[in-house]
Amino acid sequence: FTLAPMSDRYIDIILGAIQKVDTSKVWANTEKHSTLYRGKRIHVLDAVKACFVHAYDPDVHMTMETTFSKGCPGDTDAESYLAEDDLLVNEPSTKDIHFPVLCKISLYPMGVANYMEHIAHIVNYAIDQGIYAGSTHYVTVLECDVQDLFAYFDYVNTYCAENLSHYVFEATLSVNSPTK
Repeated sequence: FTLAPMSDRYIDIILGAIQKVDTSKVWANTEKHSTLYRGKRIHVLDAVKACFVHAYDPDVHMTMETTFSKGCPGDTDAESYLAEDDLLVNEPSTKDIHFPVLCKISLYPMGVANYMEHIAHIVNYAIDQGIYAGSTHYVTVLECDVQDLFAYFDYVNTYCAENLSHYVFEATLSVNSPTK
């Protein structure tokens, strides 16, 4: 993922958020372009959510570009983190924080002929959850509270892990945009 706060304080915002995340259950690497968390799906999502929530400032327009994936052949770094338990270490510090988020998502099921069925399933789930805000070319737009958005991400990644051997799920989150 890549955080992009539109602020002169962007370094402090990004590094401050990253430092607040408990990464004891994920493999973590931050470099010039982005941060990578690897490990068990629930812990990766817990860490990404914590970073986004900790970076949030009500006076700063910020975006986060994320990519979640499973099944890249030969990619074995951090497999030791897959054995972790299911206790979420960041959830206690993030679960009560609420703010509105606008998000666009794209799902890419790999190596399956019925890929549109999987895409339709996650879009219909967003509609059912009341977070669907529309569609445009190649993306679905969601608008909701940050807690609802990350619950949706959990659903999508769980669904994909159970139904696809390889997928890429991309999301762009935006808060406090000056654009009406």
